Amino acid sequence: MKAAVVEEFNKPLVVQNFPDPECGPNDVIVQVKANGVCRSDWHAWVGDWEWIGLKPELPHILGHEFAGIIEEVGANVKRFKKGDRVVIPFSMGCGKCSCCQTGHQNVCENLTIFGFACNGSYAQYTRVPLADVNLVHLPESIDFTAAASLGCRFMTSFHAVADISGVKAGDFFTIYGAGGVGLAATQIANSLGARVIAVDIDDSKLDMAKSLGAFATVNSKNENPIEAIMEITKGGSDISYDALGIAETCRNAILSLRNRGTHVQVGLTSKEEGGMISLPTDLIVAKELQIKGSLGMQAHRYQALLSMVESGQLHPEKLVSKTIPLEEASSVLESMGQYGTVGSIIIDRF
Repeated sequence: MKAAVVEEFNKPLVVQNFPDPECGPNDVIVQVKANGVCRSDWHAWVGDWEWIGLKPELPHILGHEFAGIIEEVGANVKRFKKGDRVVIPFSMGCGKCSCCQTGHQNVCENLTIFGFACNGSYAQYTRVPLADVNLVHLPESIDFTAAASLGCRFMTSFHAVADISGVKAGDFFTIYGAGGVGLAATQIANSLGARVIAVDIDDSKLDMAKSLGAFATVNSKNENPIEAIMEITKGGSDISYDALGIAETCRNAILSLRNRGTHVQVGLTSKEEGGMISLPTDLIVAKELQIKGSLGMQAHRYQALLSMVESGQLHPEKLVSKTIPLEEASSVLESMGQYGTVGSIIIDRF
């Protein structure tokens, strides 16, 4: 099969013929129809996240935001057949541990991150392990490009906003970072009745946030974002959301909260922070702030997400800025080092 392969970290991907994936008894092989190029792929490409076990062994195929059609089905798989249209969460569970048994497969004790622990979907075909636990049927009404844009960014934001944040209609919901995760969160929080404030240093991304329903935007290159948010909200945001994961955005997000506010951390850090960020601890205590982490989303929660897409309450396709052939994936990753992308870029030609 044709695949874009990481042979060296921080070097261009090599598009080459790669061995076809083998289907185990609990697996399926999917023909990839569309795949998002995600900032998480960039972190893997440069060799970040070794401290949390997410530095892949080389050579490696990236990709974890995909939709496609089942080509082959393992002997033990019961819920899927050849020809089914499917999509997956990148956070895959084992189905047996206590977290999986209580419906929290996204934080499985034996968690597998698709495209990191196993080869991903920058390829014509990919293997999905433990398909009955981790795979999701894709409705005919949702095309493959829109489904791929649901990948890491949109499904992560859906879980974080709808399940973790405790958002209520009328809440001020401040999002630091208007990349893919932040823009998805903007659309989702807006659909749930929140007043979204998007913070970024790029006016084009802030313009996109406005088009997705942001109540207000703040360019933190031009003004102090904490002061701006305190003025807009008259006392602080009910919820803050760090979509980027650098020390500055994490701290600023927490400092933007009103008393008893909630901070949701979604962005993972980079090599510079190494997973460690200092926080305004005394303020967290004095204001009784809550700090919550959020990772991925369980396969069973896709039903709610896909229903909102089918009903027209959510429009993931609006986040797609362009589609590209597989050969251009490497140049997109390179541009991410300077935050050079807006919205979602989808590979749809293999």
